[in-house]
Amino acid sequence: MVVTQENVAVNGSRRLSPQEIADILRERISNGDLKAGDRLPTQAELADEFGVERGAVRQALRALQQDGLLTNVSKGSPPRIAEPPAPGWGEPQPTTVGLAPRLTEAFSVPQVRVDVVCHTSETLMLALGDPLRRIHDGSIRPESIVFRVLLPSREINLAFPVLVEGSVDDNTVHQRWLQMRDAQARVLQHNLHAIRSTHGIDVQVVFRALPFTPPVKLYLLNGEEALLGYYIPTKREEEWQSQTLEMYDALGSQSLLFSFEKRAGRRDAAFVAESQKWFDALWETITTDLTLS
Repeated sequence: MVVTQENVAVNGSRRLSPQEIADILRERISNGDLKAGDRLPTQAELADEFGVERGAVRQALRALQQDGLLTNVSKGSPPRIAEPPAPGWGEPQPTTVGLAPRLTEAFSVPQVRVDVVCHTSETLMLALGDPLRRIHDGSIRPESIVFRVLLPSREINLAFPVLVEGSVDDNTVHQRWLQMRDAQARVLQHNLHAIRSTHGIDVQVVFRALPFTPPVKLYLLNGEEALLGYYIPTKREEEWQSQTLEMYDALGSQSLLFSFEKRAGRRDAAFVAESQKWFDALWETITTDLTLS
């Protein structure tokens, strides 16, 4: 069984943030619980389900609309789930929209290799829902899957998230990030290992720690495609353990992904090759073993 972000975030101990509500709804769309053309529940029903005010629901719906996942948002009735994007790439797409179909295509080959540089593995964890579901229903069957993931070290002072104001000794924001990093990575690891036990697929998932905060997110798919997105710091508030944290942070799920494919020409092929060279150099030199807490 695939463990979901909802299992991680919905723990009954605190109110969910608009971002977390949006992420739960994204996963329901990704795994097919909500299909193109379906109406969402009303804002009142969603507020009741998640135990929040309607304002938090409205913020979550705006985020989904910006990602292109909802239509008819301002029509006076619950919005509908938008049709999925057409295959292939035209304009850059938000990570939450563009990553899942690219991963699904990457999983269609016998030997799958995915290399990732990211700040947390939240978006990657959610995007894996579709290819893993296709493995479970038998529509795709890779022979082996290798994931190598670079995440910031717990030992460094992160460039983001950081408090807008406050003591340099205040470790609250760092601990919040660390708990999210480790919880999401554990779910990612569990979901991939689950198909090893249920389908006999050779699966390897390895994490290593970066000595710096990555300014971009990078996904390298089978050495054939590179997906690049920029982390754009912004000021925002987040509820955490009965506190309101005002911080500078970057929401990777909203980053636009730019696709570069080897088959697209010499320029794209050079970008993919250099990106792979950069990742391999980080992996083999200045990164260290990462143990999830």
